[in-house]
Amino acid sequence: MRANTVIMIILAGVFGVLAVVLANIWLANQRSAIAKTGDIPRDTVVVASVALKFGDTLSADKLREVAWPTGAVPTGAFKTTKDLLAGEGSKQALQAIGVNEPILATKITGPGQRATLSAVLGEGMKAVSIRVNDVLGVAGFVFPGDRVDILLTRTVRNTEGVDQSFVDVLLQSMKVLAVDQVADESKDSPTVVKAVTLEVSTKDAQKLTLAAGAGQLSLALRQAAASKGETTERVTVSDLTAETPADVAAKQAERDKKVAADAAAAAERKRADDKIAGLEKAVDRVGSQLDQLSKVKPVPAVVTAPASKEVVKEVIKYLEPAPPKNVTVGVFRGVKLESYDVPRQP
Repeated sequence: MRANTVIMIILAGVFGVLAVVLANIWLANQRSAIAKTGDIPRDTVVVASVALKFGDTLSADKLREVAWPTGAVPTGAFKTTKDLLAGEGSKQALQAIGVNEPILATKITGPGQRATLSAVLGEGMKAVSIRVNDVLGVAGFVFPGDRVDILLTRTVRNTEGVDQSFVDVLLQSMKVLAVDQVADESKDSPTVVKAVTLEVSTKDAQKLTLAAGAGQLSLALRQAAASKGETTERVTVSDLTAETPADVAAKQAERDKKVAADAAAAAERKRADDKIAGLEKAVDRVGSQLDQLSKVKPVPAVVTAPASKEVVKEVIKYLEPAPPKNVTVGVFRGVKLESYDVPRQP
């Protein structure tokens, strides 16, 4: 027999013995734990022997007592069926209770009370109903016990007279008490409803009532474990275009370019207007000077004949020159000079 085969057989035997020893140790520990569990002080707790729905009346045949560790008894639990059913009048379930689930005082009504929404409301809370449809009500997938966000859609007119539409998150993590007239949390089939009843504070009830007339309310179903609020912001129609930062920068650059071009054009128009105004003033000065020259009478000149020659008398007549009818005016059009003949002002 080869040496390698002998070594493998020896190792297999060692590992087999080790596995048996470890298994015996684990079984001994389990027996010890079970023995210790039997020494824990125990008490009794009343649980549901059948599944209970909202509004079901509690009776002895629907309840039973089970052993429960003394230190782990839930707050509000009943030790005996007699204690649970004590009092005048029957008690009803306020929410769905599963089989073997402890019956707590917060899940049932008092003696002789009916299972109504008022009994389900927490201290200081109110029940408010809002109108929904197949779309606003999340296609009927909202059930009693769910938590939803309330969205408000409005259209207002800004200072420029343009209508703007936007959506705000009005309330977050609101508990649904009932859909239509059904408050049973065990209901699991989607149904298109016309109204949803929510548990809200007094201030939130005021907000909901005011918002119902200010715009359109819709529901957003939250994850069952997501009860904390989150930071939200208003969404407008401009947010639907999904513009990238590059698109925004390009539009801003285009706006800046247009503003610069408009400013340059305005400056050019101002320079042209200044030149025209200067020419008009120059024309007025020239016209004034011509008027003054036309009013001046020329001085007659006297010519003396030489002494050695015969004196010849000459008669000189001076004619007053007629003022020109037109005046030439030059106007710059940009860098081009254009001349115009305009009538002279009297």
